Amino acid sequence: MPEKEISIARRVREYLDAHPPLGDALRAGVANHAALARRIADDLGVRQLEAVVAACRRYPRGRGEAYGEAAARRVLRKSRIESRSKVAAITVGLGTDVLQRLGDVVEELLDENLLCRVIQVSRGTVILVDEDSVSRVTRQLREAQIIRVRRGLVEVAVTSPESIEETPGLLRLLAGVLSTRSINIVEALSCYTDTIFLVDEKDLSPTIATLTTALA
Repeated sequence: MPEKEISIARRVREYLDAHPPLGDALRAGVANHAALARRIADDLGVRQLEAVVAACRRYPRGRGEAYGEAAARRVLRKSRIESRSKVAAITVGLGTDVLQRLGDVVEELLDENLLCRVIQVSRGTVILVDEDSVSRVTRQLREAQIIRVRRGLVEVAVTSPESIEETPGLLRLLAGVLSTRSINIVEALSCYTDTIFLVDEKDLSPTIATLTTALA
């Protein structure tokens, strides 16, 4: 390989290493090599488009194991996708009495087998519920405690075998392929066998299609 092409290949590898979602998309086989190469060539100021395309095609070779891709793909082939529509995310602020106020309604929703996920973050708490349950939650709180209520969301869960707990890179891989399709992830979490993404309703179809491709 000519020295100039080696230099281009090295620059492309460094670029992709610095942009993990793009590298993940190449490994997942969902990236358009020509389109991605045009973007990289523009960003790097490289005119030899064919050399950039060739570097993109070579990029996954020998690098998947470093990111746990092979193990993650074995788990994904045994996974399934489930979705739930009309989900809302209620974000509440910090406060010693917030969880106390939520205690009874959380217990009620769980007893009724309704969606209720409580996620503590650095600046507060996020409660994921069905849209019909929003008022049941918010009326337990003071108005000042409620930061935001976001409706019109869909929960998409990838349910995997228990071996997922010992498999690195799966959440990174899935989030990466969604990112390359410009799908905004509102919330993401990985718990036990489930990798869960919360997206806007308009993104349901492309999310399912993209994840289905990743599981193939």
